[in-house]
Amino acid sequence: MLPFLFRRTLGALVILFLLTTFTFFVFFAAGDPAQMSCGKNCTADNIALIHQNLGLDKPLTTQYWDFLAGIFTGRDFSVGHCPAPCFGYSFATKQQVWATLLDRLPTTASLAIGGAVVFLTVGLATGLLAAWKRGTFVDKTFTSVSMVLSSAQIYILGPIVMGIFVYSGLLESPRYVDFTSGPAAWAAGLLIPWLVMATIFTAQYTRMSRSTMVEQLQEEHVRTAKAKGMTGRYVFLRYAWRGSLIPIVTILGMDLGSLFGGAMITEYTFQLAGLGRLAITSVTTLDLPMILGVLIFSSALILLFNIIVDATYAFIDPRVRLS
Repeated sequence: MLPFLFRRTLGALVILFLLTTFTFFVFFAAGDPAQMSCGKNCTADNIALIHQNLGLDKPLTTQYWDFLAGIFTGRDFSVGHCPAPCFGYSFATKQQVWATLLDRLPTTASLAIGGAVVFLTVGLATGLLAAWKRGTFVDKTFTSVSMVLSSAQIYILGPIVMGIFVYSGLLESPRYVDFTSGPAAWAAGLLIPWLVMATIFTAQYTRMSRSTMVEQLQEEHVRTAKAKGMTGRYVFLRYAWRGSLIPIVTILGMDLGSLFGGAMITEYTFQLAGLGRLAITSVTTLDLPMILGVLIFSSALILLFNIIVDATYAFIDPRVRLS
């Protein structure tokens, strides 16, 4: 297990380094960051001052080396010292990129965790029940509903739910409340985004869990267990269920990595100040340091969840061996 985790971690670091390198040179070599941060009416003297303050007057390779070194050791700017991990200062807000990322992370993490609990619980339950009742009215109903819901979009479903529950006064408008301020207020503020996001994801997990469970019920070890006289319910829960979780865990790891990196559409639809909305704002304002920071941070989270998923395989299915 440890050699496997070491190789996967090393490979993830290499991927993250290559992604960072490519993105940095594309962003900072494609145009003048000083002109982007200063605006169209910026004078030549102001541009020169920005070049000096941000270190943009140095060669591009030197800027990249300073950027990498700043992540581990920090950097000094004209506006002050940026402690490690330093991703620079935002062109738009003049705030440290890392501090902004940490400020937005709780909102995104709360949205991802709460939504995942809802769509994973409901999706697995309906999918397994559909597989257990395969060919019956229950199976056809769940399958049909999941196909319909999977075609829905958050930016369409969100305003509809808001109009029904928020504008009518039944529920409060979505907002983020710190969990330490009260779990009830925290859950109430994110209930509608959770339900809307879970509606889309639940359909996917329902169809996936049903199909994988049906495949597992045809496996030789499952048929052997039935031939030995074990009850159908025991075989279903003891043998088939565990084997069907591997594809689910794979998808869940990818979805969690993406959600923790920023649920852009959900956050923008419900005006939640998370990493996804920060990424959209940074792109529209051409805030290159913030874009680069969000990209690196989101990519690191996706790679981390992929490693966790691979390491989880051996605990779910004993037939899987990590060498």
